[in-house]
Amino acid sequence: MKSGNTICGPGDSIVLPPNSREVDYEAEFAAVVGKRGKGIPEERVFEHIAGFTILNDVTARDMQHGDGQWFRGKSCDTFGPTGPCIVTADEIPDPHSLRISLTLNGRTMQESNTHDLIFKIPFLVSYLPQSLTWEVGDLLSTGTPGGVGHHRKPPVYLKPGDTASVTVEGIGTLTNPVVGP
Repeated sequence: MKSGNTICGPGDSIVLPPNSREVDYEAEFAAVVGKRGKGIPEERVFEHIAGFTILNDVTARDMQHGDGQWFRGKSCDTFGPTGPCIVTADEIPDPHSLRISLTLNGRTMQESNTHDLIFKIPFLVSYLPQSLTWEVGDLLSTGTPGGVGHHRKPPVYLKPGDTASVTVEGIGTLTNPVVGP
């Protein structure tokens, strides 16, 4: 879960907070909710999806692990770069067959395919609104492939001057520079 202050667009800067030294990237494929709903059966999920986009689920790992929960570490200002566009659901014939990758300063750090998602979109869009209501414009980010900086040896964290680019087949590339506080 991320708060609304995290959302920024293509080309916008990811601003590193002064109280974190372990800011990480996470390439993610995201569904955009187009119809309000609760208690949605899996077979009706795609009636509630307007389209798909890209989200870089930027995370302050030291906050995440220090707090013992994820909200603050994922909700710093600018920690939800999104875009470069929303592709309508009918333009993606199979959302579970798209290449996804992230490059950091031109070096490939993450590379996978949405067929490797642990939880598929119908399950996620159906499961979550058992206890919450999807609202138009909500984003469901589906998780990240292996290769995040925190799990690399040695770890690789974002620093001022970096450029992170997430590409999802059929959508495009989301590129954001990284700046200091």
